[in-house]
Amino acid sequence: MDCCESAMSPAISRRGLLLGGVSFAAWAYLPKFARAADGRDPRLIVVILRGALDGLATVAPVGDPDYAALHGSIALTPDGPHAAPMLDSFFALHPAMPEFARMYREKQAAVIHAVSTPYRDRSHFDGQDVLESGFAGPGRVQSGWLNRALGTLPKGDRVMGALAVGPTTPLVLRGPAPTVGWAPANLPQADDDTAMRLVELYSHRDPALASALSQGLQLEKSAQGDDMKPKPGTNNAGAMRLVARGAAKLMAADDGPRIAALAFDGWDTHANEGGPVGRLAQLLGGLDGALAEFESGLGGRWRDTVVVVATEFGRTARVNGTEGTDHGTGTVALLAGGAIKGGRVISDWPGLKPANLYQARDLAPTTDLRAAVKGVLRDHLGLSDRVLAENVFPDSAAAKPMKGLVV
Repeated sequence: MDCCESAMSPAISRRGLLLGGVSFAAWAYLPKFARAADGRDPRLIVVILRGALDGLATVAPVGDPDYAALHGSIALTPDGPHAAPMLDSFFALHPAMPEFARMYREKQAAVIHAVSTPYRDRSHFDGQDVLESGFAGPGRVQSGWLNRALGTLPKGDRVMGALAVGPTTPLVLRGPAPTVGWAPANLPQADDDTAMRLVELYSHRDPALASALSQGLQLEKSAQGDDMKPKPGTNNAGAMRLVARGAAKLMAADDGPRIAALAFDGWDTHANEGGPVGRLAQLLGGLDGALAEFESGLGGRWRDTVVVVATEFGRTARVNGTEGTDHGTGTVALLAGGAIKGGRVISDWPGLKPANLYQARDLAPTTDLRAAVKGVLRDHLGLSDRVLAENVFPDSAAAKPMKGLVV
């Protein structure tokens, strides 16, 4: 296991909820935000891939004459036993992502290629800080752009709180705007009798907390079930599906969260990346399964959903001596959901000739990730250009919101 990799345990625990400060219980007290003017009920899910995704292996520019030589043994090809399906005449998708390929054909998924945050060094920690904080440099704030976006939504009649998935709230959702957390941690379970006795105890001493605890238990019950129990041998890829399944159940509820953020670790593929089969294929298969779980779990809500998948930076264009890739710059962002204007690879392609590589080693970024996220926040949640440039992504006026990402 890489030094930066950790597996997220998928089991949901009632005791974990009770010991976690009854985070779901706060749901009843979250502020409400205005319904979209056109009657939509939008959902937004942000998925952070920690460790730096190889964008050239995920969506391969097989039409670029310099790609195959640079990516060597792990380069994708549109033919052969592990053929990568073509998205258009130039780009092919990793074969481990058939669900994303289907969404793409159905125009519910899109790719933004040669994308990057403003960060240009190669530290995971600083890169993730910039990705999630929304600032141009690391270490400047302790709040995230998604929390600041949540705080700018107009107050109204509908719950629009945010769900932070994981043992700790991702930086992208930290800040003053209220959020609730769900940690699918593998903790010993308290039985139903213990939980009910706690509710009874609080009903006499703190009725408000008792009511909140009851609601929290009910929400936890809605997220769990036999289909959420990890099967023997569940790996990191399987855990991605289970986490997405639980989050989708909560977000599908009429009074559930409309915004969520979660992070998947382990994308630092310095060795044995594996091309169409191998380590990256397993990770991409887990991500692909998670997207499918969001689609099926949200049901009719999928129509008004956008999923944004982003990573801190890309990986080198040239394969290294251990059949992997090292820290790079340009990469891909993936968009999925019924609200996405899909079926497109959006890219100002820089080319892979030696003179076109960033610092002679990386895919050169031509699109600012902030511009893509701004386009989603503006057209999906209704945030203004001024709020996006001044509050959500401070000092980012030069990164204009991308148009036409949302139907």
